[in-house]
Amino acid sequence: MVTHDDLVLEVNAVCKSFLSGKERLEVLRGVSFKIKTHEILSIVGASGSGKSTLLHILGALDSPTTGEVVLENVSLQKLPPAALAEFRNRTIGFVFQFHHLMPEFTALENVSMPALIKGLGLQSAGQKAEELLCAVGLADRIHHKVTELSGGEQQRVAVARALVNQPKLVLSDEPTGNLDDRTGKQLQELLWNLNATMGMSFVIVTHDEQLARLAHRKLRLAGGVLHELAE
Repeated sequence: MVTHDDLVLEVNAVCKSFLSGKERLEVLRGVSFKIKTHEILSIVGASGSGKSTLLHILGALDSPTTGEVVLENVSLQKLPPAALAEFRNRTIGFVFQFHHLMPEFTALENVSMPALIKGLGLQSAGQKAEELLCAVGLADRIHHKVTELSGGEQQRVAVARALVNQPKLVLSDEPTGNLDDRTGKQLQELLWNLNATMGMSFVIVTHDEQLARLAHRKLRLAGGVLHELAE
């Protein structure tokens, strides 16, 4: 039996709709699921099925039309904007397909940024960032600007940045989407290793069926409805 102490995330009857002209488009229809501590969950689905919309709602980057997202026993919909931003930075890590790194800064500076925003001192933030960059295999690239790094190296910087505040939940949108097969496999191994060693929970949205099958649980989003798939 799963207790509340075992849960990181509860998603309760989340719906999301948009107005398109006079028509209302229902993107998510009563999505509900739970994620346990240390669990890796994959979500697959066709393009336009609402996977990224769901991920943005889970990460408090967007709000559901109706329904509730509860993270660490805190209802995201009940937090005022300033408290929500602080909670998100402290509790959630993001790995996007297109990195969203700051090109004018080094790998170390990019990874340090969320810790500095959290209020950590420059030296402590830099130390945590350096440890993570070493953990993701970039010990010799710490002081390189991200424009000097390969696509795979940039994605590793993005992973390190997502982990610097030791979040309870890491949300990843197509993490291997822009990588070749070899680099994508290396990134998958890295994420699974970090899950095992750091104990963070992961939600991975992906078109990569092979990556999705390796998760502890696999769900498919179709027609706005989320279905759990058998192993």
